[in-house]
Amino acid sequence: MSKLKAETRNNLPASKFGLPGARKYPMPDKAHAADAKGRATQQVKQGSLSESAAARIRAKANRMLGE
Repeated sequence: MSKLKAETRNNLPASKFGLPGARKYPMPDKAHAADAKGRATQQVKQGSLSESAAARIRAKANRMLGE
């Protein structure tokens, strides 16, 4: 996966994020979508993310990945 530079991330529309209101979990491509799924799961286990927010992230990532 290529590294997402700050300038590129800042120029992404809100619709390209797993949590658009917070601009977290960017998904500009399939590699980032797959990574967002994994990171969301990690954050739920850590207690930093609710299961409902993780479910929204996974659903968006699955749409991008064609699953």
